[in-house]
Amino acid sequence: MRVRDRLGISKRRQTQFAHALQLCLVGFCFVGAYEGQLGVIVNAAVGLGVSSLPAVLERDYGVPMDPALVLWVTLAVFLHALGTVGVPGTGSFYRNVWWWDHLTHTLSSSVVAAVGYAAVRAIDEHTESVYFPPAFLFALLFVITLAFGVLWELIEFATSEVATLLGSTSVLTQYGVTDTMLDLVFDTAGALVVAVGGTTYLSGVIDALTARLDARRGT
Repeated sequence: MRVRDRLGISKRRQTQFAHALQLCLVGFCFVGAYEGQLGVIVNAAVGLGVSSLPAVLERDYGVPMDPALVLWVTLAVFLHALGTVGVPGTGSFYRNVWWWDHLTHTLSSSVVAAVGYAAVRAIDEHTESVYFPPAFLFALLFVITLAFGVLWELIEFATSEVATLLGSTSVLTQYGVTDTMLDLVFDTAGALVVAVGGTTYLSGVIDALTARLDARRGT
């Protein structure tokens, strides 16, 4: 049974909630412009772009997107953008709420894990020459997620260093080695979320990717 069935939330309500979060992201862009905060504008704009990707994939490439999956992606980018906005006048949630960074890393890494899982499963089903046992898929999920987590930490570090050299405010902030290690721990938590229960929502995506790979082989 899916989460929406347990909670009694319809697909229509999930879609409406995702759209409401996207409107909030648009609002964050205006908040950032009003306060002169480039970081807020960039994070909100990027989040809005990422939240629009499921609709593009479904419309242009025929990849079916479960409303829960769309909401999952949108909620992850919304919470990240909200963390940079915080409460106007008091600073960002990333600085003032100790668990906010852990929450957003868990959600964001679960999205990365979902993408990696869908891609690997599609390859597994597409060709008979490749077979990934369940135990291997489980381990690979964590490897993919941690690899992206390390890449993200490097991007944060490089962005902060460049901003320091230029004397400007960094769009992304790196808080030190301890924070990096905690980020990676919560990245693995996001992968675990997908491994335990998130794969249910990816069946349509996997089937569509497999069909596209089969079509390419046939041409």
